[in-house]
Amino acid sequence: MSEQRSPDVKATAMPLTQRAREACALLPVAARAEAETVIELLRLLGCDDETCASALWFSLLNGLPGAADEAAKTWPASLRRLIDGQGEAEKVWALHAQRGPVGGAEGLRRLLLAIIRDLRVVFVLLARQLAAMRTAMALPDHERRELAQLTSDIHAPLANRLGIWQLKWELEDLAFRYLEPDTYRRIARLLDERRVDRETFIASSLATLRSTLEGAGVHAELAGRPKHIFSIWKKMKKKGLEFSDLYDIRAVRILVDSVADCYAALGLVHSLWPHLPGEFDDYVARPKGNGYRSLHTAVMGPAGKTLEVQIRTHEMHRANELGVAAHWRYKEGGGADAEFEAKIAWMRKLLEPRGEDEAELAAGFETELMEDRVYVLSPKGEVIDMPRGATVLDFAYHIHTEVGHRCRGAKVNGRIVPLTTQPRSGDTIEILTTKSSEPSRDWLSSHHGYLNTSRAKEKVRAWFRRTAHDANIVAGKAALEKELRKLALDDVDLAKLATHFRLKGVEELFVTIALGEVSLGQIARSLQEPVEHEITQSGNPVASRAAQHDRGALSIEGVGNLLTTLARCCQPLPGDPVRGFITRGRGVSVHRADCASLSRLARKNPERVIDVSWGRVEVQNYEIDIELRGYDRKGLQKDVATTISNTGPHIVASSSRVHVKTGEVEMRFTLRVKDYEQLSMVLGRLGALPNVTDARRLGGR
Repeated sequence: MSEQRSPDVKATAMPLTQRAREACALLPVAARAEAETVIELLRLLGCDDETCASALWFSLLNGLPGAADEAAKTWPASLRRLIDGQGEAEKVWALHAQRGPVGGAEGLRRLLLAIIRDLRVVFVLLARQLAAMRTAMALPDHERRELAQLTSDIHAPLANRLGIWQLKWELEDLAFRYLEPDTYRRIARLLDERRVDRETFIASSLATLRSTLEGAGVHAELAGRPKHIFSIWKKMKKKGLEFSDLYDIRAVRILVDSVADCYAALGLVHSLWPHLPGEFDDYVARPKGNGYRSLHTAVMGPAGKTLEVQIRTHEMHRANELGVAAHWRYKEGGGADAEFEAKIAWMRKLLEPRGEDEAELAAGFETELMEDRVYVLSPKGEVIDMPRGATVLDFAYHIHTEVGHRCRGAKVNGRIVPLTTQPRSGDTIEILTTKSSEPSRDWLSSHHGYLNTSRAKEKVRAWFRRTAHDANIVAGKAALEKELRKLALDDVDLAKLATHFRLKGVEELFVTIALGEVSLGQIARSLQEPVEHEITQSGNPVASRAAQHDRGALSIEGVGNLLTTLARCCQPLPGDPVRGFITRGRGVSVHRADCASLSRLARKNPERVIDVSWGRVEVQNYEIDIELRGYDRKGLQKDVATTISNTGPHIVASSSRVHVKTGEVEMRFTLRVKDYEQLSMVLGRLGALPNVTDARRLGGR
C-alpha cells in the first residue's frame, strides 16, 4: 500500500495485528496464551481486525512497558483510542479494588460506560476478563476472589445489559464458582446427575413439538434453552425453591413469524400436554413495563416431567435480546432511568455486527444520546453522579450541606481549580473547606456560574433565610444597586419593579434578590419590558401609547414609525427611557433620556425633540460600550475575550491601557448585544474574573 494514500481502518489494522502478534512473542508463555484466548473470543464475537490488534498491543504494553513505543508512532487515531479506552478501564478496576465489593457497583459500571469513547472497547474488556477467569484457578485464593468479585460486580452485569450472551453466562458461572464454591459444586452435581436424562427429554420434546407445529402449518424455529448454574441458583434463592421444584431446568423456546402464530403455537402446546395452573404469563397482550414481550407457560411434559415453553416472534426475540426493551432491567431489578436505558439500547445496537450504516449509527449516538450525567469520584473512590454542567461547588453540596457552606476551594485530579469548574466523568474531586460555615451570596447568581443545580441553590437560600431579615434587605438592595450601576440605569421605579414580580413592596423585592429567588438576569430582562409593565420612567407619557405601534423596534409619538438611528453617544438599549431628536437627513436620532448630548441639542433646538418609546422588539443587536478596571496579570486579556465570546456578545472594538507604576488596567470594549439580560450576564461574568475589580456599561453623561 502506498504511503501517500489514506488507508481505511481495516487496511491499516491488518498489518498492525500481524505486527502485534510478532511483538507479543516477547511476552511470557502464560500472558501470550491469555492474549491468544482474548483474540479467539473477539473473533467469536465477530470483532474487526483493529479491535483484535488493540487487545494485543494493550497486552504487550501491560506485560512489557516500552516494548511498543516504536510501533505506537504508526498507530492510527482509532487504534490509539481503543488502546486508551482499555487503559481508562484499568482505573475503574483500581477503584473497585480500593473500595471492595460493598455497594457502588452500579456507579462503577456507569463510570465505565461514561469514559469509554469507542464502544468496541467493551468487547475487549469482556473478552479479557473471561480469559483471565478461565485461568483464575492458578491464582492465590484472595486474588481469585477479587477477580471474581470484579467480574460479578462489573463485567457480568455489563455483558447482560449489552446482550452479549456468548460471554455473559460463562462470566456469571465462573464468578459464582469462585465466590460460592460449595453452592456451585452442589448445583453442578445435581445437574450432572440428570444431564443425560435432561438432554434426552429435551430432544424428545422438541421432536414432538416440531412434528405437531409442522402438521398444523405453523413455521417455527425450536431450540432447547440452556440454564446455567448461576441462573439456577438465583431462581432458587429468589423463589425459595428446591432444585427439584424448578420448572425451567427443562425448557424450550419457540420462534414464529407472527403474533397469530404465537397463540396458535400456544394452543398446540397445551393440546399436547396439560399446563400447570398459575404458570402461564401473557407478555404479548400485556408487555412488561420495560417492553419485554413473550408467552410463558409451564406444562407437564412427557413422562410427567415439567417443561417450560417460551413462545415469541422473531421480532420480539430480537427486541428482547438486543432492543429497547432492556431485558436486563427486569432481570437485575432497580428503578427506571429512561436516559440511561436509551444509551444502553443504542450501545447494544452499536455492538451488533457492523454494517454499512455503522458511521451513521455512531453519529446518532454522539449527537442524540450524549450522557446527560457526569460520574466523578471522591478522594475515597466513591462514584457520584451529577447532572452535566454541575460545578465542583455543586459537588460539595452533593456531598453534604455543611461541606458546601464551608467550601472555599477545590482540587480536580490534584490541581486547584475555580469553584465554577465543571468536572468531567472520571475526575477525582477534593473539596477544600474552612472552619466557618458561611456561603457567599454570589453563589446564587446565575451570572457568576458557581451553582448550576437547583438542589445546591436551595441549600444556600435556606442558609440565608435563617439570617436576619434586615441583613437580607441590605444585601438585596446593595446587589440591585450594583446591578443598575453596571447597566448604567439610574431611573428605575422600584415599586413598579416589585409589582412586576408580584411582590408586596420594595423590601420584599430586596429580600427575594438576596435569596436568589429573583435573579439579576430576571431583573435585567424585566427592564426591557417598559411597554407592558411601565418599570422605567421617561418622564413622558409615551409608554401607554407604545402598544399601539408594536410592529417595529421604536414608536414615534403622533406619526407612527419613521427612519430611526440609535445615537452613538449614549447607545440606548431596549428598556432605556428614550427621547428622539429630528436630524437633517437621517431621520430621528434616538438617545437615552438622560443623555448629555441630547440635553445640549434640546437647549439649542427644543422644537426638534420628540417623544419615542420602545415597541415589542424583534430579535436584533445593539452596540454598547463597557469598561473593565482591575490589576494586570498574565492572560487577563485572553480570559476577558473568552468570557465575552462564551456569553454571546460580539466584540466590535476594543482598547486597553496598563498603568506601569500601579499595575492597574483599564479595558474598553464595544459589544453587540441583544438585550439587557445578555449585557447583565457578560458584566457579571467579567466582574467575577480574577484581578477584575469593576465591570460596567458606560453611560451617556
